[in-house]
Amino acid sequence: MTGLNPRAYNQNPMRRRWIVLALVFLGIVINYIDRGNLSVAAPWIMREFRIAPAAMGVLLSAFFWTYGVFQMPAGAVVDRFGIRRTYAAGFLVWSIASAAIALSRAPADITGLRLLLGLAEAVAPLASISFIRNNFAPQNQGLPTSIYISGQNIGPAIGALVGAILLDRFGWRMMFAITGLGALVWLPCWWIAAPSDTASFPRKGESNAPPTVAEESEPSQPWTWEMFAGNRTFWAMSLSILLSSYYWYFVLTWVPSYLILSRGFSTLQMGRVVSTALFSMAIVNVTAGWAVDKWAARIGVFPARLRFAVAGYIGTGAILLLLVARDRSWALPILTLAMCATGIGNSNFWTISQHVPPRNMVGRTIGFLNTVSVAAGAAAPIITGLILGPQKHFGPAILVAGLCPVLAAVCLLAAGSQGLEGMKSLLAGKTGAL
Repeated sequence: MTGLNPRAYNQNPMRRRWIVLALVFLGIVINYIDRGNLSVAAPWIMREFRIAPAAMGVLLSAFFWTYGVFQMPAGAVVDRFGIRRTYAAGFLVWSIASAAIALSRAPADITGLRLLLGLAEAVAPLASISFIRNNFAPQNQGLPTSIYISGQNIGPAIGALVGAILLDRFGWRMMFAITGLGALVWLPCWWIAAPSDTASFPRKGESNAPPTVAEESEPSQPWTWEMFAGNRTFWAMSLSILLSSYYWYFVLTWVPSYLILSRGFSTLQMGRVVSTALFSMAIVNVTAGWAVDKWAARIGVFPARLRFAVAGYIGTGAILLLLVARDRSWALPILTLAMCATGIGNSNFWTISQHVPPRNMVGRTIGFLNTVSVAAGAAAPIITGLILGPQKHFGPAILVAGLCPVLAAVCLLAAGSQGLEGMKSLLAGKTGAL
């Protein structure tokens, strides 16, 4: 917080929430650097420990086992205790776990530390989304959510670029040590800036009405899984995030290896290609978030964001062009196009998801959807490793991954704006929601 006037900081909550949002952004950047380091180092670890692609797929998947299992418990913890302490504790544990991979002597060591990393990182997206939901009005959540989602793009971009440089100069062990321990400078900044666990910043001065009773209070009756069993929107949203996440985690876990093993890029060239695509994704993501906020104010939150999400996921299918591009120079423009479309789809999906539940159910709702997302994250590396086989042929794996976001768009169309409004009413405890 150097250079910041403490009195002005404390007396200007509207300014302070953007400062905290900047820390949320940086936190998720670090989160994705630490979870993605193994993907960058995969070819070297495979060589040092003599690991086949199928076994490497298991290592890449291990993070998601605990990350997925602890999504809903972590959501309940965030809802119960607030974001300040839970995020700080999770950040400390995952940074140490990531750095400790440098000491690994066998694949089992990496597996154990990745399991701990997944457990600790489960808090980050839930705390981030809860902060945005509680401190920004519905029609103004697109930009802050896009800023947050852009951190998920910039994190892997920085991880690929910096990781490639560190790998080239110092080896994979020092890469884990430097990125894991270096990130701890974030922690005291968060502890100073984040709101107390019993408070949120006021939302005065915005061009919106205050939150409705449905947004502020618990449902009039507790919801149960039976309430959703026959709800088309519930299943459509769940299947949509499952499919889109399979593609996203395929990109994060195996595309660096694809560029090196299949396209013949060097380590540094791979880092430049991946980082360029992901940096472009982040810029488009934030720009689209600002644009959709303007449109949502005119036609409504769900209609505007649903259309952007569908268009984004259809555009993500452009990765299939890698199957017909014979020259490796096409890898960068194709990945950039697909990644930019992914950013538009993902940011609008998560903005829709945080607008549906009441404010004090955001952690649990996002926790459930993140659990579904992480199930795809656990499956994608293993399935891809099995598809590759000893020949390391990426064609069928790209085909499967590229079709998934297109099908995700179809699911969102099946959910529809009216279905989302019905789900919002259902979670608010209103009768006749189904």
